[in-house]
Amino acid sequence: MREAARTQVLRLRMTELAPITPRQRRWRINIFTATWLSYAGFYFCRKAFGVVKPELKEALVVNDFELAWIWTAYLIAYMCGQFLAGWLGARVACRRLLLVGMAVSVCCNLVFGASTLLGPAGYWPLMVFMILNGFAQATGWPGNIGTMAHWFRKTERGTVIGFWGTCYQLGSAWAKQFAGFMLAWMGAVSWSFWGASVVLFVIWIVFYFLHRDRPEDIGLPAIVAEELPPVELADDEEAVADEGWPPGVLRSLLTMGVTYFSFKFIRYALDSWSTVFMSETFDMSTAMSAQIASAFDYVGFLGVLTAGWVSDRFFGGKRSTIAFAMSVGMVFAVAFMWQFGSSSPLMFGISIALVGFTLFGPDSLLSGVGAIDVVSKKRAVLAAGLINGIGSAGPICQELIIGYLATYHSLDAVFMLLTVVTLLGVMGTGVLWWWGRTGKSRF
Repeated sequence: MREAARTQVLRLRMTELAPITPRQRRWRINIFTATWLSYAGFYFCRKAFGVVKPELKEALVVNDFELAWIWTAYLIAYMCGQFLAGWLGARVACRRLLLVGMAVSVCCNLVFGASTLLGPAGYWPLMVFMILNGFAQATGWPGNIGTMAHWFRKTERGTVIGFWGTCYQLGSAWAKQFAGFMLAWMGAVSWSFWGASVVLFVIWIVFYFLHRDRPEDIGLPAIVAEELPPVELADDEEAVADEGWPPGVLRSLLTMGVTYFSFKFIRYALDSWSTVFMSETFDMSTAMSAQIASAFDYVGFLGVLTAGWVSDRFFGGKRSTIAFAMSVGMVFAVAFMWQFGSSSPLMFGISIALVGFTLFGPDSLLSGVGAIDVVSKKRAVLAAGLINGIGSAGPICQELIIGYLATYHSLDAVFMLLTVVTLLGVMGTGVLWWWGRTGKSRF
């Protein structure tokens, strides 16, 4: 049976070498554009909260810890929604899943804006619809990654999804700047949310016309051949092409998810608290703080491109080596922020940019292209939901812990926590790197 499975694998790999037709190429551009805009647009409808926290504290009459509970509710819903979206994405069209998710998020942000006008009475409406927004937002990553798995082949995924992954750096950066701009322009925190709804609604219309789940849905031949049976073809294993995940694949996915926990912890901590930190430490306006904080995402954009290209060009599609190397760099970047970031806005901007570069590279590999590589294309949406669902516990933990430390302890305690979490990320990518070298993981 092992030889038969290996023969099948060789045949499928040869099938993938079939050239891309002009019509397939045009539709790949449509898919790339639609999915990129979709995920970037989701960020507009979730990043405004972190940017306008100082104004929300004043409008709702709450402290940091009380405000943290609203975002924690969102993050819990988002984490649960990842598992639900992954499960649904394997059973219903990703197109339908994403259209519904974007529409619900648009409506939630309209409610957020109205809630800020109610004073303290707006706290609970904001909380309830933030939970609903969490489930809606959770459709974004599994749904879009599941789509990409059908349109782009393994040999090009690192580079292609490296470029595609810039949607969550540029989307995040633009969303923060947009929220700050709307606040400064309109003079009311509600417009940061209402403006975000307008942006995502326009993207919803574009997505409706450009997106299709698979080439077969529009009469095109498949671009990605059926890939390896979801088993490890190790010499000491009997290769069986069943419908389940064998222990080796499941072990890789769970380890990727646990490792991703640390990256999402750091990413959301800086997203959620950097504007508060700058406005209170340097006595800066929220709008100016949002501009400096966007360096995290803009330089992170380069990290994603670097990680994807290097893994394709120098490591033959194996992602673990560059992920491990960049996570080691992240430890030094966070330590630099701890020591020098509070000295001036310039030093904070430099340090957050360094963290962005070293964080976003392995972040994108773990949750994006890695989720596709480790399993078959049909199971990519489920794998993406599993990895991102486990990793999404990180943002939940950071919101409450950092809110508590910032309120009742010191900034040194916050930075010490961030440094410890980065070390956990190094341990996780180190394990994946070792498994990759010994043939125990496809990551």
